Amino acid sequence: MAYRDIREFITALERAGELKRVQAEVDPHLEISEIADRAVKNGGPALLFENPKGSAVPLLINAYASMSKMQIAFEVGDIEEVPARITEYLDLGVPKGVAGKLKGLTKLAEIRKFLPRTVRSGPCQQVVKKAAFSLSDYPVLTCWPGDAGPFITLPMVFSRNPITGKRNCGTYRLQVYDDRTTGMHWQTHKQGAEHYRRLRKQGKETRMDVAVAIGSDPATMYSGILPLPPDLDEMLFAGFIRRQPVEMVRCKTVDLEVPANSEIVLEGHVNLGELRTEGPFGDHTGYYSLEDDYPVFHVDCVTQRRHPVYATTIVGPPPMEDYYMGKAIERIFLPLIRLQAPEIVDMAMPPEGIFHNLMLVSIRKSYPGQARKVMNTIWGLGQASSTKCIVVVDDDVDVQNYSEVAWRALNNIDPERDIQFTMGPVDSLDHASRLPDYGSKMGIDATRKWASEGFTRPWPEVLVMDEEVKRRVDPIWDALGIG
Repeated sequence: MAYRDIREFITALERAGELKRVQAEVDPHLEISEIADRAVKNGGPALLFENPKGSAVPLLINAYASMSKMQIAFEVGDIEEVPARITEYLDLGVPKGVAGKLKGLTKLAEIRKFLPRTVRSGPCQQVVKKAAFSLSDYPVLTCWPGDAGPFITLPMVFSRNPITGKRNCGTYRLQVYDDRTTGMHWQTHKQGAEHYRRLRKQGKETRMDVAVAIGSDPATMYSGILPLPPDLDEMLFAGFIRRQPVEMVRCKTVDLEVPANSEIVLEGHVNLGELRTEGPFGDHTGYYSLEDDYPVFHVDCVTQRRHPVYATTIVGPPPMEDYYMGKAIERIFLPLIRLQAPEIVDMAMPPEGIFHNLMLVSIRKSYPGQARKVMNTIWGLGQASSTKCIVVVDDDVDVQNYSEVAWRALNNIDPERDIQFTMGPVDSLDHASRLPDYGSKMGIDATRKWASEGFTRPWPEVLVMDEEVKRRVDPIWDALGIG
């Protein structure tokens, strides 16, 4: 059975020795961030601050901050079980024989079971506040000394496509301005920003409904960061991960639905055309993202559990909690990327690359120029389009071994021949790009070069010891006392 809520997730983490309850009073202004940063960099547990200074609401952080915690979140023994399930569904293809058809029908029926389900009520509406409420009731973190203020960092922000009517859930930070207003950090390429632009272009409305849910079962919370195709419901994907549909409840004051098991829900609106300075914010690049103008979120109503838990995270110089969340995305979405580029064997996004700065890809090379084809395919895929650097290697290179990739790539390239540059959209957080959201990208073809690619010199073999010699040395190794 899937976790019913964040509380069951906390229990599972604690049972596995992956959670520490902190009873001391700790300040959400910088202190919790410093403790959480030290903990994750030392392989520490998730942290439940039971007495954050200035609030009666406990705070959970670092709940995803290792691959073992990610496995607990997804209720799997190995994160690779999730992409394996995806591959199983994608491989249905044209069924062969009666058995194949039955298997295909069974899988289709299972997919229907993952669809989100609307319920009449949920724990997230045990308390409804339409008048007497304040965002300062919650232990919202000020993460870094240069931050413009406290930020809600792990929200599920719900909006609706004004043309198709389909919902979107994204994780967009919210700078708390005062008791009832926040910034809405909708970056240019995000679906929330697209909904805002479309509604404004229609010219029929002056405001846009928005709902923000904080704290849920781990798969549902995680769904907001997934780079899914536009209009593919994140709640459906969450249902797939948890093998059980997400129950949704209609908000009290806006025409949107939120997960019924949420801890806290902020219902409100964005006035079309109203902008306010947001930031700086200590971001996952390890630098401050600079101040800029963003829409303003007005909170009109708060609903919550009677005794909620506030879920949050911090980002900064890697590795931090978001690295492990991103690593899971890397594994989960590999089968989907292979739909467009089936020659891809594996991919990796090193923590120093901060997701969008570096992608390592191994391929089964079958024809000249194939590495460049793969680069251009990736640059045409959703959020992967903002990848700044792509390094493509042969299938005998382990891209999870960053040292091996660097050794192979630096040996295999002729820089002028094998490096290509292109222009296009870049991540909004790329402070080095020549213009906001637009700049150059680099692809490196570090594969072995063929005569059909114009390379006529002999290509040397990699040094490998004879297997028979290895077998002779194995039994005497310990006796040699070398270590």
